[in-house]
Amino acid sequence: MVISSFSLSGLPRIVFGAGRISELPRETSRFGARMLLATGSGSLERSPRWERLQNAIASEGLQVSHLRVSGEPTPEFIDQARDQFAKSRIEVVVAIGGGSVLDAGKALSAMLPKRGSVADYLEGVGAEVHDGTKVPFIAVPTTAGTGSEATKNAVLGRVGPQGFKKSLRHDRFIPDVALVDPELTLSCPLEVTAACGMDALVQLLEAFVSPAASPLSDVLARKGLELVAECLPRAFRDPGDLEARTGMACAALLSGVCLANAGLGIVHGLASPLGGFFKAPHGAICGSLLLPATRVNLRRIATIEGADGPIARKYAEAGCLLSGTPSASTAQGCGILLGRLESWTRNLGMPLLSEFGMIREDIPRVVKQAGCKNNPVPLSPEEIAEILESRLAP
Repeated sequence: MVISSFSLSGLPRIVFGAGRISELPRETSRFGARMLLATGSGSLERSPRWERLQNAIASEGLQVSHLRVSGEPTPEFIDQARDQFAKSRIEVVVAIGGGSVLDAGKALSAMLPKRGSVADYLEGVGAEVHDGTKVPFIAVPTTAGTGSEATKNAVLGRVGPQGFKKSLRHDRFIPDVALVDPELTLSCPLEVTAACGMDALVQLLEAFVSPAASPLSDVLARKGLELVAECLPRAFRDPGDLEARTGMACAALLSGVCLANAGLGIVHGLASPLGGFFKAPHGAICGSLLLPATRVNLRRIATIEGADGPIARKYAEAGCLLSGTPSASTAQGCGILLGRLESWTRNLGMPLLSEFGMIREDIPRVVKQAGCKNNPVPLSPEEIAEILESRLAP
């Protein structure tokens, strides 16, 4: 076997396991006493865990400035928060929440040492190049999906006719610590569990078939796919199943490592403009598009490398991993994959794009802004439009 050259981005210090949120104050104090704590809109503060965490933080002698993040962060929100805490001499940023909260915390850790707007540093928006200087950052996810606790980018955006979702990116923006406690995901609503789980699945599958995949990212993606297969349906059926929640937390973490090193394909290439034009959860978009995107990719792959080429074989392997099938021919494995994705799309309640206000007349502007950088094969505008068309109401 010939192994091509590859690179691996850095990893955070990973603290993983049920109950390990109790270690957060000690992990934080390693970086200093002045802490900026970013949380979501209130679910954590309404839980019994909040008071215990506050007491533990106080016992560690930490001085806390608190920021609430509601919804997906905009450049304006980050600029305002940076200005608000610029004189607080923050020594460490801690974000506890879903992907939006982690993205906000990651962006703030990068912008606290800077002046000017974060928009100046966004890919495809600004012209400035960030030098990677940041305040230390600790990511504590409360959902199992985005993998932001292991990535080097923070996604910011605006929603509207001229909307966008773009990344603030640097190798040094990988969190210093990823503290992953699956108990924090037990309170996730079913629709969040489903959408985030499908997002993790998309990231694992797109990284697995990416032209930038490596033997190392493939090993992690395979394990992640196995965990999703076993644990996502269980977590959806029984939200209190801690073993299933733990498996999904691990799968999401692995998906973040994979996407940071192998990139993503057309599903995420479409999720970016869709999330800018329409107020729609990222995970729900990705979960909605995965089946038709896989179907179109497989059809295109067959015209380029035949039905039994290396990319098709990877898709077939993914089908076996997601179904627990020991082995299958390439055609059988790909068929199993499509069947499993169709079942999960239906049973997990993935929405149509129409539910977010998209109509057929919107397709051209979405296609125009779609990215296809690490898709396993190039797709034509017509093929990309077909993916979108299939997720609109008849």
